[in-house]
Amino acid sequence: QVQLVESGGGLVQAGGSLRLSCAASRRALSTYAMGWFRQAPGKERDIVTAISQSGDRTYYADSVKGRFTISRDNAKNTVYLQMNSLKPEDTAVYYCAADARSFGYSVSSYSYDYWGQGTQVTVSS
Repeated sequence: QVQLVESGGGLVQAGGSLRLSCAASRRALSTYAMGWFRQAPGKERDIVTAISQSGDRTYYADSVKGRFTISRDNAKNTVYLQMNSLKPEDTAVYYCAADARSFGYSVSSYSYDYWGQGTQVTVSS
């Protein structure tokens, strides 16, 4: 069992930055691929970015390429999402998730076994 706790969300103006953190309760987070998803009101939960166990492979949704960066510090059991040049359409609840089964990373929410409670990100225009 892995417990994930997100932090770092908040209200920011368009063009601003936020850094989300996802702390895991369990050691050996390095055995899990990790992902960040987001869900806006009335919409489905979509993949934002994912990272492989060692951090050598990453995936970004087209909508965030060049603006968001995922990283991980396995020694601290923490995954980060640096969000720059934020836009109002980035407003959503952001969730981190851990995938115990995939080799590399997965972009499907069905692959992820553990989820955080979510953190709200609101970007004002």
